[in-house]
Amino acid sequence: MSAASASASAADQADAAQPSTRSLRGLDGINLLMADVRDGVGPYLSVFLKGAEHWDAGAIGIAMAASSIAAAVCQIPAGLLVDGTRAKRLLIAVSGLMVGAGCLLIVVFPHFATVVAAQALLGAASAIIPPAIAALSLGLVGRRLFDGRISRNESFNHGGNFLAAGLAGVLGQYVGYHWIFYLVCGFAVASALVVTLINPAEIDHDRARGGEEAAENGQPIAFHDLLKRRDLLVFLASVVLFHFGNAAMLPMAGQVLAVAHPGSDTIALSACIIAAQLVMVGVAWAVGRASGRGIGRKPIFLLALAVLPVRGVLFSFTSSPYAVVAIQLLDGVAAGIFGVISVLIASDLMRGTGRFNLAQGLTALSVGIGAALSNAAAGYVVQWFGYATGFLYLAGIAGVALVFFAVLMPETKSAEAA
Repeated sequence: MSAASASASAADQADAAQPSTRSLRGLDGINLLMADVRDGVGPYLSVFLKGAEHWDAGAIGIAMAASSIAAAVCQIPAGLLVDGTRAKRLLIAVSGLMVGAGCLLIVVFPHFATVVAAQALLGAASAIIPPAIAALSLGLVGRRLFDGRISRNESFNHGGNFLAAGLAGVLGQYVGYHWIFYLVCGFAVASALVVTLINPAEIDHDRARGGEEAAENGQPIAFHDLLKRRDLLVFLASVVLFHFGNAAMLPMAGQVLAVAHPGSDTIALSACIIAAQLVMVGVAWAVGRASGRGIGRKPIFLLALAVLPVRGVLFSFTSSPYAVVAIQLLDGVAAGIFGVISVLIASDLMRGTGRFNLAQGLTALSVGIGAALSNAAAGYVVQWFGYATGFLYLAGIAGVALVFFAVLMPETKSAEAA
């Protein structure tokens, strides 16, 4: 038997190994509980700072951007760390607890310097969570079952967001904004406990970094060689543009509600998140089914990109809580697709390189750059020209993203897989 055949045979045998039900349930639990932890308090921070602390839109934009900038700086080190370590479970637990600590800082000391510093801590901690979860998934189930596993991960993730948004809406409306932050802390502690359900002996760490078919004696390719891959660079630029056009829309909608409907802004924002998360659960499942039936990555991602300009234009015309909730359903389509398809595209591009988790870090870096640009720029556009112009500005960026990806990005799904 040739060396290549032996390597392929070994990879097939590894893929055939089935993890225990306990480990898979632990992975389900992590995705459910980490849904609210890995992004901190998300758009609720915008409502808290506007409604309770009376910050202006520019300062809120800087605070929101601080987390994204910190996450962006930490993404490449986080990807390299996840690729190189066997303590992936510990990384997830510690990162979650750091997010909980940052949320406590914000609610106890809601001053500009403290909030920005805490947001930076949240961003740095949350940089590790997505690639670590993706690595655990690939290491446990193998590439053959990876599409279905990522789809399941995202379904549980959106289910967790649904649960957290419902609880946050009730707590924010009837108890106070502060309890939303305490809720995240509770999820962080629970996630640190659930991660212990995964059996570390069942994790194939070579497979978890996409190195099961790596050339060059099984060693990962050099970082500088990775950055020479045109298809990877086009994909990362598309991710930046996607989040540039998307990230600030929901926080801005929350600010509109806080101004137009004071007192009901938290429950309305929770309704937005709940509605979107319900859609995301179904969309994540549908993406997994579509991928399993041979549909390529590119047309699925193009659908996500196409709904963003429509959402931005619609937001510019209304401040009605009911209309905002209805429009937010489109975010369920876009974000539900992105959560699954971005991991699958990164997996396609990194097959045999041993750099899957680094690619996850680069993807998250691109998300952070796009989100930081979106929140910072849109905050000042709103401050100078108003909310309607801010939404139209983001819709224009989203339109550029659609054209860019459609023209320059190739299909990544292999003919054999299709």
